[in-house]
Amino acid sequence: MSLWTGLGRLPGIATARTYQRGWLRSDIGAGLALSALLVPAGMGYAQAAGLPPYTGLYATIVPMLVYAVVGPSRILVLGPDSALAPLIAAAVIPLAAEGDPQRAIALAGVLSVLVGVILMLGGILRLGFITELLSNPIRIGFLNAIAVIVIVGQLPLLVGTEDDESGVLAEIADVVDDVFEDGVHLSAFLMGAGSIAVIVAARRFVPVIPGVLIAVVGAVAATAVFSLTDEMAMVGELPQGFPAPALGGVGWGDVVELFGAAVAIAVIAFADTAVLSRAFAMRHGEHVDGSSEMRALGVVNVAAGVTGGFPVCGSGSRTPVVEESGGRTQLVGVVGALAVLLFLLVVPGLTAYLPQAALGAVVIVAASSLIDLGAVRHLWKVSKVEFGLSVAAFAGVALAGVLQGVLVAVGLSLIVVVVRAWQPYRTELVELPDVAGYHDVERHPEGHRVDGLVLVRFDAPLFFANGAILTRYVRDLVRDAEKPVEWVVLAAEPITDLDTTAVEAIEELDGYLERKGIRLGFAAMKGPVKDRLNRMAAEGRFEVERFHPTVRTAVIAFRHRNDDIDRRDVDAPPRDVVD
Repeated sequence: MSLWTGLGRLPGIATARTYQRGWLRSDIGAGLALSALLVPAGMGYAQAAGLPPYTGLYATIVPMLVYAVVGPSRILVLGPDSALAPLIAAAVIPLAAEGDPQRAIALAGVLSVLVGVILMLGGILRLGFITELLSNPIRIGFLNAIAVIVIVGQLPLLVGTEDDESGVLAEIADVVDDVFEDGVHLSAFLMGAGSIAVIVAARRFVPVIPGVLIAVVGAVAATAVFSLTDEMAMVGELPQGFPAPALGGVGWGDVVELFGAAVAIAVIAFADTAVLSRAFAMRHGEHVDGSSEMRALGVVNVAAGVTGGFPVCGSGSRTPVVEESGGRTQLVGVVGALAVLLFLLVVPGLTAYLPQAALGAVVIVAASSLIDLGAVRHLWKVSKVEFGLSVAAFAGVALAGVLQGVLVAVGLSLIVVVVRAWQPYRTELVELPDVAGYHDVERHPEGHRVDGLVLVRFDAPLFFANGAILTRYVRDLVRDAEKPVEWVVLAAEPITDLDTTAVEAIEELDGYLERKGIRLGFAAMKGPVKDRLNRMAAEGRFEVERFHPTVRTAVIAFRHRNDDIDRRDVDAPPRDVVD
């Protein structure tokens, strides 16, 4: 395969080769509209990650240019994000020597490279499916907690106090204590609160104009006109020039320390990116392969790390801007990135008039959009267990820390999975007057048992933890039956797997029933499961006559058990039954 052919398979190159002239105007317009958000958002999230604000621009320019070439989604925007900022801060700040910004930048760059390598390896191994393991309740709790962490972290900027503590409760207590002792810094508070009001009002009344742009431009203008640079903390001038490598001074010990955080960030970054990519692709009738998205995100993070940036992912706040502005292709990202680069080259000193309180306001409004109380209320209504998982994820992340909270929440999810498989739903099936089929007695207590026959359904794979539960349940049904039982039939269609312990439990049950003169049979058992049962059980234990293709044929066989007929006719499956 030639180099040109290989490059031609990259999504961005493939789009360029089939680009239509009619898309150009809308793509350029969408890119310019997007650029209005990229500068304040990038700087704000860098600040939330404990890094110099200008690194957010580096983490915006390079990722967007690289993703425009390798990314499978046509309009997805990649860059700094509020979901990752606390994770980055938790990993980098403890390792940065006395808050040295240059060391923090280097550590964040190495962290981004690690994240990228992990994602690229995962994409090569086709591990794009792993996001399915992150349950919805955990994601809801996690994002709500992230929003709280980010908002609390920006409160000192809004009230003009020092940030001396870490941890949500400690930070809140510290802000309250500082406010009671020294009061609110009026200029910073008015600037921050005013910026929040402008963003919210613009979103409600003039949604076509980005409220973030209005707030930031207004804050810069007010600072310059009223000479407020000495009244409150400013972002400061940006370094002029192109993004450059900044990985010096990091040792292998730091790499080891950062690896655990890199794994967590890689999973969360891909989860957010994959969900966004899939959602927008579906809206436009397209399909995005998860593993391809994972590989692209990995390449982007490596590129961000070696050029002074930090880990990035798909943006849920900036991608909709592209769609609403009529963006059609990856050219939107290129235009937006070049506009930000032009800002760095031409007017880097403009941010000397940008108050940190205004930047904090931008972050607070963006983070608040992550809070989803409606989803929490819905979980409470439909499932108390999943509501509890969401609350556990929220409490763990907000109080114990991001990494620890995610691990706790995932662990609880796995426990719930085990418990559900360990204590699955099981029921007896009964007949109903004038209604075909056999039905759950718990839902239809008016049903009646076929005299002499117990039909049991067990809604889970059988394994070492629940085999005894099945046998105990059947024994209880047999013992409590009002009339003598001659047959027990297990409606086995929901049973999708068996292990040796479960097979031993079935053999034990068979022996128990046999001693009471009761025959154990199976209905609708899947072919592979039946094969495993016969392979694991004692040879000849379960003869072929015990297996029935459907519950109906099992009942017919029971009713004709004493008739002098060919059993093969009784158990003949209907034409639509496939073993």
